[in-house]
Amino acid sequence: MSSSAPLQPEPQPITACTISRDVQLFDLLIEDMEAAMGENWGDLGFADALAFLEQPEADDLEFVAVALSKEDEPQLPLIADIIAHAKRRDIKVVLIADEVSPAALHQLLREGGDEFVPYPLPEGELAQAIARLRAGGGPILPEAEAEPAAPRAANDRSGVVIPVQGLAGGSGATTLAVNLAWELANIDRKAPPRVCLIDLDLQFGSTATYLDLPRREAVLEILSDTASADSESLLAAMMLHKERLHVLTSPAELVPLDLVGPDDVARLIEMARVNFDYVVIDMPSNMVDWSETVLQAAHVYLATLELDMRSAQNTMRLKRALQSEELPFEKLRFVLNRAPGFTDLSGKSRARRLADSLGISIEIQLPDGGRAVTQSADHGTPLAEGAAKSPLRREIAKLARSVHKVNTADAKAKA
Repeated sequence: MSSSAPLQPEPQPITACTISRDVQLFDLLIEDMEAAMGENWGDLGFADALAFLEQPEADDLEFVAVALSKEDEPQLPLIADIIAHAKRRDIKVVLIADEVSPAALHQLLREGGDEFVPYPLPEGELAQAIARLRAGGGPILPEAEAEPAAPRAANDRSGVVIPVQGLAGGSGATTLAVNLAWELANIDRKAPPRVCLIDLDLQFGSTATYLDLPRREAVLEILSDTASADSESLLAAMMLHKERLHVLTSPAELVPLDLVGPDDVARLIEMARVNFDYVVIDMPSNMVDWSETVLQAAHVYLATLELDMRSAQNTMRLKRALQSEELPFEKLRFVLNRAPGFTDLSGKSRARRLADSLGISIEIQLPDGGRAVTQSADHGTPLAEGAAKSPLRREIAKLARSVHKVNTADAKAKA
């Protein structure tokens, strides 16, 4: 060969690296890294990462993707040390978390994580996270530590009030409330409605957990003295989730359910109603002295149940109680959670018999969301972000579209 023959091209430097206990446990991450980085990425174990980050070769790294699952939580000090080493060398950090507790995730984000992506990876999410890192948008802090946007009270709305109550423990009321509120907040990208979620399960409400939000002391202050509260103070007590959804969480401390009375709840709902297009309320499973107040204020009252005896008995008791007091039982819309699938003819027959025996109509049937529901809740993300293709998420989105369609039609008719 002559001296003019082309030289062998030098190998491209490694500009990204995954760090995990075993990258083979994160097969979707491997696929997304190959799609985003080609051959310019490598893989390290936790034990090798610190030594590599001390080497000159680490100077070429643009970012590292630290992948961990709940089994890795005992190694949090080591993982935090790896993140700290990366940050000292000005290397960006993407956290890939599979069922990691919110507390552990917050700790790692505080150590310097720039981006967080849940696992299994939503389609295109890793590529978007890399694009944000390259754009230099700065660290992405957890919602719990972000400063809420300055609230503004307009008092120019006449919102639709939608309480959600479970008729049996674990029947999916909070999951429905949180995800319905999020779907309504994102129903129209061009003209998004203003939506708030109020957690009136004062003792064990978990909307804060489901959306990874802190419980603020201002919540207890406003509930303790609603007579002195106004729209500005209500909005100031709320947290803003991803610039879309206003949330009044349950109090930080365990409080009695009679902390508020019917007049307090009526004022709270009215303040929310005149500032939002939709007011979704997560109710306690208990019937309290202000439950009637919420029912009277509601435009539609969603009641979740399952295909079991406890749900049937509780539904019948509630029906008798409301009808004996001549309360508007007709506002209730029954939601069957973990409903039988399309091919489950036996289950569908049981659902029909349940409705007939109770003298009710089950208008909404939600499929079993499976592991995706627990995973999204643990990560503090709505299903639309953590499991967009989940059948449960699709049904809740369909319900939101139906509610919004009816509401906009009514608004046009009144105009």
